[in-house]
Amino acid sequence: MTKPELKNYPHDQLLRYTFLEQDVRGELVQLSSSYQRMILGHNYPAPVQRLLGELMAATSLLTATLKFEGHISIQIQGDGPVNFIAVNGSHHQELRGIARVREEISDDQNDLRTLMGDKAILVITLTPLEGERYQGVVSGQGDSIAKIIEDYFMQSEQLRTRIWLHADGEHAAGMLLQVMPAAGTTLEAFEHLEHLTDTISAVELFTLPGEQVLHRLYHEEHVELYPAQPVSFKCGCSREGTLEAMASVSPEELREILAEEGAIVMTCDYCQTEYRFTEADLA
Repeated sequence: MTKPELKNYPHDQLLRYTFLEQDVRGELVQLSSSYQRMILGHNYPAPVQRLLGELMAATSLLTATLKFEGHISIQIQGDGPVNFIAVNGSHHQELRGIARVREEISDDQNDLRTLMGDKAILVITLTPLEGERYQGVVSGQGDSIAKIIEDYFMQSEQLRTRIWLHADGEHAAGMLLQVMPAAGTTLEAFEHLEHLTDTISAVELFTLPGEQVLHRLYHEEHVELYPAQPVSFKCGCSREGTLEAMASVSPEELREILAEEGAIVMTCDYCQTEYRFTEADLA
């Protein structure tokens, strides 16, 4: 079967910026090719594609807030038709994601609670290249992924945070505003920036260059814009790694599979790459 064509768009990048007079930082991520590559070959229902796009944008935004080199994983686990969805990211803005669907989902099922169920939890895992691993768990009950992550920041770091997430199966985008730690930002000043950001539409985020979006929103503010960082899909799987993983299977079981099938075929859950191993490979 021929795989669907992967469409190319000019931007897969993250922009970071600071409001100099309000001690508030902001981020804007726009994803097209990397998002399409993540869902390519999975045949996810449209609502799941949108969930993955929103979570991919959210992971990119949160990765940019890390103060260390390493990885972040954001998972939502539940008891609904979608019982697991996760995106992993690195400080290089290399992302991969997956969803597990256990029931049929119609295209009009867009409510997060309906999709994830009544017992959903959000799990954020931070894994520095140097230092200890940290994991935070909060309720996944909310009207949107953005609202759940906003609540996570309030509970875990007491940082006022606002997040906007959009995805349509072809494009994904997100924006973040966050008060800097120990800042003297007033509630009124933060709400002013929230109101400005609320005026941007999903279509504008999908189609306009990031710098143009920021100028349209904040042209009356004093903003320092940092260099753009490219965002990409990267699975990280390999033939060698897959072969090593097979070492956990007993030789007898491997021989039985080879006798019946002639070869062992392993498919990566993330990128759908197939690795084929013969008896000679396993010798």
